[in-house]
Order: sequence, then C-alpha cells, then structure tokens
Amino acid sequence: MPPTAPAALADVTASDAALRRHLHGLPGVDTVGLEARAATLGTRSIKTTAKAEAIDLAISMIDLTTLEGADTPGKVRSLCAKGARPEPSDPGVPQVAAICVYPDMVNIAKEALAGTPLKVASVATAFPAGRAALPVKLADTRDAVAAGADEVDMVIDRGAFLSGRYLKVFEEIAAVREAAGPAHLKVILENGELSTYDNIRRASWLAMLAGADFIKTSTGKVSVNATLPNTLLMLEAVRDFRAATGRQIGVKPAGGIRTTKDAIKYLVLVNETAGPDWLSPDWFRLGASSLLNDLLMQRQKLATGRYSGPDYVTVD
Repeated sequence: MPPTAPAALADVTASDAALRRHLHGLPGVDTVGLEARAATLGTRSIKTTAKAEAIDLAISMIDLTTLEGADTPGKVRSLCAKGARPEPSDPGVPQVAAICVYPDMVNIAKEALAGTPLKVASVATAFPAGRAALPVKLADTRDAVAAGADEVDMVIDRGAFLSGRYLKVFEEIAAVREAAGPAHLKVILENGELSTYDNIRRASWLAMLAGADFIKTSTGKVSVNATLPNTLLMLEAVRDFRAATGRQIGVKPAGGIRTTKDAIKYLVLVNETAGPDWLSPDWFRLGASSLLNDLLMQRQKLATGRYSGPDYVTVD
C-alpha cells in the first residue's frame, strides 16, 4: 500500500480487486436528485452586503490561468501583476490565490511573484490529454517543482480509468504525489470524459485515496468542464472522505466559470454541501482566465452604483 493511502482505508488499496470492490460499492448517484439540488442551490439570492463579501472571497480563490500554446513570458508577467494587484487603483481588492501556467513558464511566474504570497501552480503529466509514459509524467512533474511550482495540477489516465484499470490510475497518482514533493497536488478528473456521475464519484475517491490534496473537475480543454452538478458531487465526496478518514481535501472547479453570478453559485454550493470549513482558498479554488474581470466590474458597481464596463479593468 502506498503511504498516501489513509490508514482508515488501508485494505481498500491492498489489491486491484479490493479497490474495485470499494469504488463500485459506493452509493449510486441519483441523477435527478443531484441535478435538482444543484439547480435549487443555484437560485439562492445573495443580498448586497453578503454579495460584496462573496465577490472578495471569490477573487481570493481564483487560480488565474493561462494555458495556451501562444503564451509568452510577457503575458505571464502581466498575468502575475494582475493577480498580485487586481485593481491598481484600489488596494482593498484581495489578491488571487495562484497563477497557473505551463511548466516552462513556472520560473517566469516565480520571479514575477517574488515577495508576494501568491502561489505558482503548474499543469503537468502531459496536460491536457495525459497520453505519455509514466517516466515522462514524473519528469514533467519534477521539472515544474524544480522551477519553483508550489502546486501541481495533474491529469488522470482516463483511458485506464474507463477500462476499469483502477489500480494503475491509483499507482500513477501516488507516484506523481511522491514526485511532487512539497508541492500541493491537484488531480484533474476531466469529468466531461468520464461519462457518468457514478464514474465522477469513483474517480474522486480514487484520487483522494492516492494522495490528492485537491480534486479538480476539468482541464478547461474539452466541451464539458465545470458544472454545478459535477462540482456538487465532488463536494459530497470530499465531505464524506473527511468523515471516513479525518483528512480534508480541496475542490477546484475549472473551465467555463466566467461571471460573478456563476462564481457565487459555486460558493453557495460549497457552503451548503461541504460546509464553511471549505470556504477558504486553502480548500476551494476557481480555475479561470476571464472571471476576475467580471468580479472586478461587479465589485466596482456595488461600491459606486455605476457599471463601468470592461474597458475600465486591465486586460489579462
């Protein structure tokens, strides 16, 4: 058993058969109930004072992200400056949680963020498809950490998972966990490719058993990314995992979260499902590239009564 598996569930990871029995023994997901609850929570009304607090909390939870083939050192430095000082004219605006980049840009981000508390997160393990041999994935992870990454976002082998090779996925996550050393490990499930809610629940538990510090919905590179129902399901999983093991795991929805209204729906989901213990950047993140601008505009509107529009916020 890898050292990352919680002692309370040691027998679960003793063999492929045991792991399969555990994952397939998890309660089946009531699709209608899950989607109805997510829809209901998404309609909760947030009043002005609470909305202002929610906007600042959401800003502080953002992993401000650029993951494009056309990324340049200049773009990364600009993004770091924005994350550290989202609104230059208002020092009261919180900083974001982290800047997320490809491994070859980690050193650029680390230098740009020197002297700030912001974390540098790096995608690794042949992101986004994950189609590479394990030694390549481990080298990718070690390179990112050596360059200064505080957090590593890895992708699981969806092909292995969907073909039922759960122990292979488990062992790969555990190996990346070891290679990441002191860096926090976020495990990307790529929910849009897992096909069913039952698979999302199983993948969530598999990742947590293998040593994930966070479970993450998606890469942002497929047609279905973060949704309220699949995030709700993952929040239930981390809540139940803590009850079973005493270990708290974070959750990161990513991809498609673009508006303040969207972000607040996710915060309500966290509070009502996992509870207030998760309402912190230490335990909940929002993976986004354009969300910050809308949060800044809505924050300004609450403060001044005027909606200035996108021309009045800095370009990412």
